[in-house]
Amino acid sequence: MHGRIVTRGILAVWSLLFLSMALVSAQQTNQGQAMRDIHVGGYLITQLEEVDESYNAGYSMYMAAWPLVKEYPGRSFQSGLFGTWMHPQQDGPLPIERFYTNIEGGLGWWRDTEFATETPKFIMGGVQLNFAGWANGPGAGRGRDWDDPKGKYGVAQLSPWVLWPPDGLNLKQGTSGELFGSGYLPLPLMEPKTTTAGTAVPTGNQCWTLFFNTGNFKGPVAFFTPYFWTQASAEDPRLAGLFLDQRPSKANKPFQMETQHIYSKEATDATGQVFARTAPTQYPVGSDGVSDLLHRLMVYRKKALWDDVEAWFKGGPVASGVINTEQAAMQRFKQGVRSNWSFFGEHIEKDKRALMNITSYLDASVTDSATLRVYWAGDLVTKRDVGSRSLVILPEYYKLVKKEEDDKGEWVAVAPKDVPVETGLHAVDFNSKDKRNALPYTTPVEPESSWKTPGPVAGPFKSKLGDGSTVTYYWYRFADQPALLNADLTKEEREEMQRRAELLHRHWTKEREYLPPPLIGELADIDPALIVQPPAGFEVGYVPIVTQQGLE
Repeated sequence: MHGRIVTRGILAVWSLLFLSMALVSAQQTNQGQAMRDIHVGGYLITQLEEVDESYNAGYSMYMAAWPLVKEYPGRSFQSGLFGTWMHPQQDGPLPIERFYTNIEGGLGWWRDTEFATETPKFIMGGVQLNFAGWANGPGAGRGRDWDDPKGKYGVAQLSPWVLWPPDGLNLKQGTSGELFGSGYLPLPLMEPKTTTAGTAVPTGNQCWTLFFNTGNFKGPVAFFTPYFWTQASAEDPRLAGLFLDQRPSKANKPFQMETQHIYSKEATDATGQVFARTAPTQYPVGSDGVSDLLHRLMVYRKKALWDDVEAWFKGGPVASGVINTEQAAMQRFKQGVRSNWSFFGEHIEKDKRALMNITSYLDASVTDSATLRVYWAGDLVTKRDVGSRSLVILPEYYKLVKKEEDDKGEWVAVAPKDVPVETGLHAVDFNSKDKRNALPYTTPVEPESSWKTPGPVAGPFKSKLGDGSTVTYYWYRFADQPALLNADLTKEEREEMQRRAELLHRHWTKEREYLPPPLIGELADIDPALIVQPPAGFEVGYVPIVTQQGLE
């Protein structure tokens, strides 16, 4: 009898043990199901006073450059820093329903970046009609297929002193809050054409040229070929005259910070309360706790640069290249920044996305007319020093607060201690999400390709970049670079462009001011490994073209 009682007792203990283990297992399973992959996306939107529409010939600006995330978290991470979208200015209704084309790009990180670091890179970001193709720089654009280049020939190299890697133009590693100056103005580097790709539609001569103002390089770098825009006109003549090769730019542009994917996780506790955690996100600050994020937005009339350069190319006096600020206006900031940052996930319906309460710790009342300035407030904002510079880390943890059951609610920042341990969010590691080896960039090697015929005049040369990659480059005669051989130009038209480029190379050197300089702050540097000197005999009329980028 006693033996049976003992056996039953042992069985009861084992039953309780197995039940406990089952409960733990179920709890872990439920916790695993509750933990979901999400990401932060949205815009930080500046408030600006409008300018007269006559300032329709480009812009310049100074944007802070810094590591948005504490450590590069993997290739799904995608965000720009502050930038803009420059569309062609139109006079009337368009002949097609969907018409999207512009110059965007700027500083940031993208999913197709192969050699990413915490330091951002710069791309040009020209968009052909409705994203049929795009151009990110000389030899860089949509996809890897050179048989269907989709914009990879859309940008021509102009500077004889700067390399442009296809993965994006590198900034000096460790850049953290310095101002990166850039802008686009049209230059008459060619003459207008009455036909395009054999069709009776015109191509204009506005070569939208990227200018930099950085600590170690100043001046024009590269330009969009007019044919990049008018390829669409050749296919649909109704579109003739609607692109940036002929049209002015919109004077009043949005200046925003677009974020598509910051790694985040969501979990639900035992009571059904939803919490989220995002990868540590940071902003540069000065000793006063203020971030200077965007500065001196300038917009230009065409007379600011075009007229003097056009007269010079026709035999007149040398144009200095310094932009005439009497033909410019500063677009003034209003106080305040709008945000629609929210968490995105496959399980979150579009109309159910709750906004993050960023404005609870972001104060833009310190903004002045020339500078977008933000003060970060509250106990949930922390600060760290990196060398001589400081960054604030924004709150990582959020709680979904709803006033009513059917209300989509609001994500409210909370302290880590206010998030239950059972959610597992404290243990999340957002770093090194993708172990895939970086893919190299290559260009055509066939003897009959535009990369080989007529081909380079010097090279190969190599340069090891701050992102760990190595670029191989050659020197091409300006008119014989692949982009111009694929720009629907005759030999005579290219030779006239060659003459004009040689004038620029002789007179517009890399240490002079072109863009209106900043009124505050320190200029960022581009990666020193991108600055080169032409070989002897090739100082004027030749440009460096990157043909390969990869790891050695």
